[in-house]
Amino acid sequence: MVKKWYFYASLTVIIGFLSSGFRPLKLDTNKWFLVKNTDGKQYLYPSLEAEDYTNLNIPFTGNLFIGFKEALGFKESQGKYKKINSLGYLGKYQFGMETLKSVGIRDSLLFLRSPKVQERAFVALLSKNKAILQDVIQKYEGTVVNGILVTESGILAAAHLGGAGSVKRYFKNNGKKYIKDAYGTSIRSYMKAFGGYDTSFITANINAVVRLR
Repeated sequence: MVKKWYFYASLTVIIGFLSSGFRPLKLDTNKWFLVKNTDGKQYLYPSLEAEDYTNLNIPFTGNLFIGFKEALGFKESQGKYKKINSLGYLGKYQFGMETLKSVGIRDSLLFLRSPKVQERAFVALLSKNKAILQDVIQKYEGTVVNGILVTESGILAAAHLGGAGSVKRYFKNNGKKYIKDAYGTSIRSYMKAFGGYDTSFITANINAVVRLR
């Protein structure tokens, strides 16, 4: 009985000694711990707010089509589906009403409310522009025009900015005519910024429209 008492008493002492070595640190007394902001960065992540991650390039998409459309959407509207700019262009990809009509959409409110419709409209416009610019793509893809390596995705991005007609004029003038939109963004800059993405699966279709159902 006495041996048992000694055993349990010793065990208690040992456990108490070991536990004293694992006391939690008082982190608030350590001024170096996430307090000083010497490099200007903020310790804000992770966040529960999706918009806090807008500027982060994750996930990495390489040259995949999803990378193309998200990069273009961010450039046009910071990826905001309900964006309306000062000239009345709508949505994530900044469509004008005439362009929307060309892909079968006449209800601007429906368009703004539906991300799905906006994504379909974007693909439909790519298909239409690819059909219109087939000859340009075949002739110039892989060549260097005015210092820019020409790719299909760059041509389609430029057409989204200024229209297929502006892209044809650009190449007719060997890239030396400064063609830009109302905000001063040039065809050439889009050709460069959005070159090299994989848009090969986009089917050229001059009659492409959006199916709303």
